[in-house]
Amino acid sequence: MNVPPAQRLGVVPSVFAVEHMPRATFPEDDEWIALVRAPEGLTVVRETWPTGSGDRWIGLYGGAIAHGLDVPGMLAAIVGPLAEAAIPVFVASTFHGDLVLVPEPRAKEAVAVLEDAGHQVDTTHLRSSGG
Repeated sequence: MNVPPAQRLGVVPSVFAVEHMPRATFPEDDEWIALVRAPEGLTVVRETWPTGSGDRWIGLYGGAIAHGLDVPGMLAAIVGPLAEAAIPVFVASTFHGDLVLVPEPRAKEAVAVLEDAGHQVDTTHLRSSGG
């Protein structure tokens, strides 16, 4: 099995919330980042205020170095080490890359795990409260 190359990721400057809207087909506002419609309802990823309450997620994104949709293992190379470290993730994929969300309190740990796995992570936007 070929191991995917180490990736260059960056911490996204925004803080995110992941919401489930069981009876919605579309959010009432246009403040969302990603939507997934499924039989059990709508999942909405949106930016949240840095001081907001509730579960908050930090995003890691590697879209600046786009990879083709036919390149196997790119997402697994990121979420695999995080799973081994028992760090939860929520993923929203784009045409060019994957936005991997990790709980804000575990953000610094997630960065360390990814760097130990050989990835480069730009932490310019990592807030000091992130773990």
